[in-house]
Amino acid sequence: MSLWEYKHITSGPHGFATPALLESYLNQLGKDEWEVISFQPQPANPLAFNGLARRTTQRDWTLESAAAAAAKVEADKLRAEFSAKFQGTAPVAETAAEKPTTLVSETAAADDSLRKLRDTTRDDDPDAPEEGDWDNWDNLDDDLPTLFDAIKPHLRKNQRGPGQAVGIGFLAKRWEQTEADLVGALKECGFVPPESEDTPPEYLEFEGDLYWLNLNNRHELFLNTREKPRPVFRIAAAKKLDPADPVNAVLAEEASAEQSEKTRRDAERVAREAEHAARRAEREAQRKAELENRKPEKTEIPAAVPVVSSEAAKPEASAPLPTGEELLAAIRAQMRRNRRGPGYSGSISYLARAFKHPDADLVAALVGLGLHMPETPADSPVLTTIGAHVYWLNKDSRGGIWINGDEVAVQAPDAAQPQPEAIVPESAPSAEVVPDKTPAPAPSPEATSPEVDAVSPLAAVRLLLKANKRGSGVSGEIGYLARTLDKNDAELMAALTRAGLALPATEDDKPAFVEYEGEVFWLNKNAKDGSVWLNAKPSKAAAKKAPPTGKPRAKKAAK
Repeated sequence: MSLWEYKHITSGPHGFATPALLESYLNQLGKDEWEVISFQPQPANPLAFNGLARRTTQRDWTLESAAAAAAKVEADKLRAEFSAKFQGTAPVAETAAEKPTTLVSETAAADDSLRKLRDTTRDDDPDAPEEGDWDNWDNLDDDLPTLFDAIKPHLRKNQRGPGQAVGIGFLAKRWEQTEADLVGALKECGFVPPESEDTPPEYLEFEGDLYWLNLNNRHELFLNTREKPRPVFRIAAAKKLDPADPVNAVLAEEASAEQSEKTRRDAERVAREAEHAARRAEREAQRKAELENRKPEKTEIPAAVPVVSSEAAKPEASAPLPTGEELLAAIRAQMRRNRRGPGYSGSISYLARAFKHPDADLVAALVGLGLHMPETPADSPVLTTIGAHVYWLNKDSRGGIWINGDEVAVQAPDAAQPQPEAIVPESAPSAEVVPDKTPAPAPSPEATSPEVDAVSPLAAVRLLLKANKRGSGVSGEIGYLARTLDKNDAELMAALTRAGLALPATEDDKPAFVEYEGEVFWLNKNAKDGSVWLNAKPSKAAAKKAPPTGKPRAKKAAK
């Protein structure tokens, strides 16, 4: 029966670095006659494992192995005799009685694949010859590799520079030694451990490679190696070319030809760039011409209105501002209709840019014509009548100044004569924005109200009336109207009474209606606060005479 010895094998917690190292380790076990009987790799890392190996300490005796051992002994004896005969020496006679054989020796010689076992049968015999020098262990160091050869399988790429490196702590764990022992071995090899990470390294040379030690920032000691730099050339002094040498003329011709070629290429490049620029300019001109052709025809602007150019002109090069009615006519051409009431308005900043003059010059010209400049946006506007128009200035919430205007008496347009389109300048928000007023037809002969003349106060008051939030028509409180016109309430009521208007005596009485310019005016008193209001709405007769607008309604089919 065979006797076995067992050994626990493991790769450590981190496993081998490469499959080649694992293969080398298993091959070494096979060379040492170890048989792996258990091998359990880790699921996450196939290079890390634990296992068990065994090998025999004594082979079982069999008749076949004994016969093979005896035959081998006889063959060795005959081989020795023939060798001695041919070499001219006396054969060495050796019998089985002179050379004792044992069962262990015969068994071991039968198979060279097993390691040679030591014969222990004559350990107690003092006269037995010694089979080997088992007490002399100093000669065993010759079979060990050097330190430089032992670290080669463990070297890895250096992370801080060229070459390879390995940690001393890693080697201590791998070789099952203490770091102090390894440091001592390094000192015996000639290494000088550094005192700090900034200590310059001391290099050692071994078989054409350089070795040195260093400390990292965590005070860990590393052994580094790299191939020794070898010179690839030697320094040799060159001779300067003599100016009298004829080769200088040849070199000058070559340099001149190269410069001429460079100048030619530069000229060609400049010509190509000029050609491309001309083509781009031509395409841009064509594009602008196409855009000009696509623009609609512009309405002619009166001669008194300065044309606003796309390029801003300098103040000293602009034309002087018109005066009097010419300035107001030019301003009216640049104004647009109000969105919150009758009339039109325009921003002083926009008009100043159109006339190419500062805002202050335009405001001074308007004040010189008699218009009143309000100090705050809450100030009531002061109406100024100039010719057939009424004008006033106001400020918006941002401090911008606006000019507003309207006709004193609006006449009904002739339906047969087409009206010219108004020139609408740049869109600008108005401070006094009121919905457009529909042109009123001539007074109806069926009006039952008393006749009023052209200078009726209703013409001025109508401009201040505002559209009602609910229902049709416009209205205004008498106190607000009087303050706007710089009058008191009694004076305004007296003027409206002369025009035919009168407050009803009671709430049940009907008010007195006055028709003027296609609209019906009347007075009423608010039951809550007792304020008096002036109201107006289009008359029925004017609505019948007005031309129909929009699509005609479809007639209902007779039932």
